[in-house]
Amino acid sequence: MTAAPVTDASRERHSATLYVLAAAVLFGTTGTAQALGPDNVDPVTVGAVRIAVGATVLLAVARRRNGAGWWRALPRWPLLIGGLAVASYQACFFAAVERTGVAVGTVVALGSAPAFTGALTVFLLRERPVPVWCLATVLAVAGASLIALGGGDASVDAAGVVLALGAGGSYAGYTLASKALLTAGVDSDAAMAAIFSVGALALVPTYVVRSLAWLPTGRGVGLAAFLGVVPTAIAYQLFARGLRRLPGSTVTTLTLAEPATAVVLGALVLGERPGARAVVGMALVGSGLVLLAGRRPRAGRPAHGLASEDGISGSPL
Repeated sequence: MTAAPVTDASRERHSATLYVLAAAVLFGTTGTAQALGPDNVDPVTVGAVRIAVGATVLLAVARRRNGAGWWRALPRWPLLIGGLAVASYQACFFAAVERTGVAVGTVVALGSAPAFTGALTVFLLRERPVPVWCLATVLAVAGASLIALGGGDASVDAAGVVLALGAGGSYAGYTLASKALLTAGVDSDAAMAAIFSVGALALVPTYVVRSLAWLPTGRGVGLAAFLGVVPTAIAYQLFARGLRRLPGSTVTTLTLAEPATAVVLGALVLGERPGARAVVGMALVGSGLVLLAGRRPRAGRPAHGLASEDGISGSPL
């Protein structure tokens, strides 16, 4: 029996999957970086500063690649929705963590994002999930839950859970709005620069009501620079390159590699020891991601139909 030929569509899909997984790995450096930053940082303003620095870097890249006035022809509604979703995610997620803890807040926010993305795709675009995406998402969400709840000290606050769900919904909205810009032919660097600029502007009031005392220090500047460049500007450029070729539902599931990365970095850099549940959780996340990454488009399917073979049946998002 001969192996199935590797088509251009397969190569493009695998490359897109690797882009998203690389982005998720960079997302996973955020917690370790914050742990190595200044003491007594305000997580809310850390998130806002991260978006502002990232937007600045992305704007510089977009200006260099697309010239002056690159933003004038951008579709307005996806841009506005995506930018507000970026800001809403920051506000909802950190408020959720304050009320119900890191573990529960992370599980609900990250775990609900793929479900929200799939649901929005079904109701807005009339496309239905395919079984492989459902199974991979269940595995990855279960694994992420075990990782986040591995410490066993989680507490549940109803308002905190609602806020975390708001964060998950915001991430889904950001993903689908970004996909709309990319599908309209917008350059990926320009799309990310525009969306994050709107998000940064929406977060300006944060600087007035929260403390920035951590920022004007050596470690504070270093933390802001790292978070703005690596897990924001670079990571979301990679994210956009993958999102251009994959459906939003698949992309949000693939980004569940983030908590597994955080556990590995915590062990290697901070000397943390993950418990048995976290190890099992990492295995489940890995199983779900391998299932998605190994999915091949059906023979004869045109390249533009890649998305439907990975997460949602029908036309690409």
